[in-house]
Amino acid sequence: MRARDDVKRGRPAGDPSVRWATALMASGALLTAGGAASAASAVITAAPAPQWVKAANEWGQFTLAASTRVRFGTTNRWIEKTLTGTVKCTSTFFGSDPASGVFKRCDVKTVAAVPAAPAPSPAPAPAAPAAADATTRDAVRLATQASFGNTEALTAEIKAQGASKWIVAQMALTNSRYTSGGDGTVHKNTSQTGYCDQPAHTGPNCWRDNYSTIPLVWDFYRNATTRPDQLRQRVAFALQQIVVVSGNEADGTYGFRNYQNTLLDNAFGNYRQVLKKVALSPVMGDFLNNVNNEKSAPNENFARELLQLFAVGTCQLNADGSLRGGACAPTYDNETVRSYAYALTGWTYPAGGATPWGCWPKGTNCRYYGGDMVPVEALHDNAERKLMSSLTLAAGHKAPAALEAVLDSLIAHPNTAPFIGKQLIQQLVSSNPSAAYVGRVSAAFASGKYATFGTGQRGDLAATVAAVLLDPEARSATVIANGGKLRDPVLMFTGVLRGLNGQSDGDALSWWWGEELREHVFRPPSVFNFYPPDYPVAGTPLVGPSFGIHNANAALQRLNYLTYLLDWGGSAPSADVPNATGTKVDLMKFTADAVDAGKLVDRLSVITTGQPLPTSTRAEIIKAVSWWTVSTDKTNWQINRVKTAAYLVFATPNFQVQR
Repeated sequence: MRARDDVKRGRPAGDPSVRWATALMASGALLTAGGAASAASAVITAAPAPQWVKAANEWGQFTLAASTRVRFGTTNRWIEKTLTGTVKCTSTFFGSDPASGVFKRCDVKTVAAVPAAPAPSPAPAPAAPAAADATTRDAVRLATQASFGNTEALTAEIKAQGASKWIVAQMALTNSRYTSGGDGTVHKNTSQTGYCDQPAHTGPNCWRDNYSTIPLVWDFYRNATTRPDQLRQRVAFALQQIVVVSGNEADGTYGFRNYQNTLLDNAFGNYRQVLKKVALSPVMGDFLNNVNNEKSAPNENFARELLQLFAVGTCQLNADGSLRGGACAPTYDNETVRSYAYALTGWTYPAGGATPWGCWPKGTNCRYYGGDMVPVEALHDNAERKLMSSLTLAAGHKAPAALEAVLDSLIAHPNTAPFIGKQLIQQLVSSNPSAAYVGRVSAAFASGKYATFGTGQRGDLAATVAAVLLDPEARSATVIANGGKLRDPVLMFTGVLRGLNGQSDGDALSWWWGEELREHVFRPPSVFNFYPPDYPVAGTPLVGPSFGIHNANAALQRLNYLTYLLDWGGSAPSADVPNATGTKVDLMKFTADAVDAGKLVDRLSVITTGQPLPTSTRAEIIKAVSWWTVSTDKTNWQINRVKTAAYLVFATPNFQVQR
């Protein structure tokens, strides 16, 4: 077990974190795979012998004025030393780890037995919270739906502008880009020695910086936590989970950078253009085998996923997303897939790539991701082909004309509007939208207009996104019974960071937390993404896409992430990451409210949900926060109150489930 997993273990007796566990049980913060809240018993170790008194938890430090016996470890596994001066409660300081993978502490030995602690005074009843402000509540809901996490400044901005004007302003912003990582020279290598094996490029980070998607993760989290164009990023993230490519199956950092920048560029454009750029992407061409696809025996992979996942889906739909006829009637058959596969043959890489062995097949370009794929008519099938939406490709056509006909057939298909519209609702607002809600969004997609948004062209994404966010079901003060969604791990990561004035360079959120919670950005396991849009929530008739990567262990890891930020202090900048910032929160702006536990808890509750927490949950959290006083920690009681309040508020289902 890695040291990073230590927080899975119980905390020692007397630690106020035990009170956190009590409050968590009261608030039901551990989400099960079925979406219900379940209580978990706090693990409390036996009280230490009277002559030993805890001085610090692991990673803390303390100062001894005189020579004192100190032990480091847990339960019956200890290292003992006689020390004076500053003591760091770490394995490094004590020379070894007496209990690998277990949360440890430091105790000091006293001359006399420790007297019994006096019974705590009853906590005063918390003052009633201020009445919920409907305008604030709606602003926070919109921030949650349309950004990577609410902030106090964002709430104020939305309240000042109003929802519609704020969306207009957001659609005009273009601040975020992917810029990190190497360039196309990795695919211009004419040496028989691999690019990263050459003296000019050798080093531990060559593959990471030039072939992997890790540099994009850095940009993604920097942008998500700090850049102002939140809506553009959030919609691009939604599109990224529909038209999926994965760093697991293709490599070339600059190519993935081009692909993701295209989604940013077209987030409020037209979905037809999104599909065109996807079809012409050499990264997608490699990922789904459509590059150098030739007419004699075309690979059907891209054609099949284009229909199944990117455009129309497998079942015929009504405009409101319901099944036509009440049962799944296939949208297409295998002959249709073959027709599309033939129509999409005859595309190769853009010019610019090179290898020492030449390009293959003959007449094509070598692998290169520096632009759109280009046609090679010798590989293209130009026979007559029947497409959906009553379109037919006439015999003798060329590859570009075939692509345009394919796109026309998909954007005109009656399934595309509800199929894509519903997924955008699921990504931004709610996993189980009503049929009426889907129908209204579908109508905006089909007409290309919603109020003042859109160009009037079918597939307009500005109109569609506005319809998703401004619909009465998204903006009503009363959330429908099945409304809302479990936050993706990514949205949980960024929501906490933004709510607590933090930032991240993404380094800790890729191979560490991204893998722990099974949403390592840009590395979905397949073209089906991290989870399917129709993933069933166990024991209910509902779907919950994000529950596809959620289980009991994930619920605990979500709490561990909070411990990482609040107890461990997050991650310091790494010398290994360009322009590193680390991953940290800044709690100092909240300490002014720490004197009043109720006020502090309510402030954090409004940031996370737009309103105070339910009465019983609020009371338990205030009780835990109030434990910290001058008598329990003379120096740090205020910041510890903030940490406790933040941990418990962000751990509640009220935050973890977006409503």
